[in-house]
Amino acid sequence: MDYVTLGRTGLKVSVAGLGCGGPSRLGMRDGKSEEECAGIIRRAFDLGVNFLDTAEVYGTEPVIGRALAALPREKIVISTKKKFPLDNPKDPANETRRSLEQSLRLMRTDYIDVYHIHGVEPQEYDYAVANVLPVLVKLREEGKIRFIAISEAFVEDMTHAMLARALPENHWDVIMAGFNILNQSARRAVFPKTLAANVGTLIMFAVRRAFSQPKRLREVCADLKRRGLIESADDDPLGFLLKEGGAASYVEAAYRFCRHEPGAHVILTGTGSAEHLRQNIESINKPPLPEEVAKRLREIFARVDCVTGN
Repeated sequence: MDYVTLGRTGLKVSVAGLGCGGPSRLGMRDGKSEEECAGIIRRAFDLGVNFLDTAEVYGTEPVIGRALAALPREKIVISTKKKFPLDNPKDPANETRRSLEQSLRLMRTDYIDVYHIHGVEPQEYDYAVANVLPVLVKLREEGKIRFIAISEAFVEDMTHAMLARALPENHWDVIMAGFNILNQSARRAVFPKTLAANVGTLIMFAVRRAFSQPKRLREVCADLKRRGLIESADDDPLGFLLKEGGAASYVEAAYRFCRHEPGAHVILTGTGSAEHLRQNIESINKPPLPEEVAKRLREIFARVDCVTGN
């Protein structure tokens, strides 16, 4: 496993982070028991993963608590998120504090390493800064959280408008952004700002349906071609990844592309299968794609900022 420093937090984190939400939720959506799901976390730790990302709304915080009972807490970095918008916007302080206290109980820990405001859309940003950020600062002073973070709502904000506005204000130690081969717009809108301010960056959506389902990838590329956003005379414009890129699969290529992007610290990967987890970690830790291949990908999708990869 490769490790990097998560920006100005100083935390040494695995480049592969275990995402505990997403389509799999550690196997919960397939009906696996809490103990089976906790086993995925313990397996990830055995494979060198020390970064876990969850959220209040994922429902997997109890699974993390179960797994942590058998793991050294001081060797694990936990990232979780406060649901947003708030259920009670008239009482942000009490709601945020209650959520944080519940996360601590469920995960059986007395502190959270990285605590996010979750999925903030551009029009919600002012409220988050005015009403939730001060509460997080207070919780940090109390030692209940170590670093303050914000994650974007990538499905609704594919151009990163919220993060482009938030980052210059320098409130955030860590951010979470969507980035993948199909939508590389964070390279322009996000990464220059995170690099300049030494902000830790978590990457979501590196692999979604488009890269795990070849039929879906062809559909997305065909739609982008019809819209004039990419140019290709080939019905399979990414076929060269397997022929010239030295990648065993589109999934592997997608993880390698994101992992070696300047400004990307942790690439999140989610699964409910121990073997799938091993394969994903192996892909993330492989060398970068050949430069000529990566350059071609940058050129093909240079104008795309309207897809997520789902």
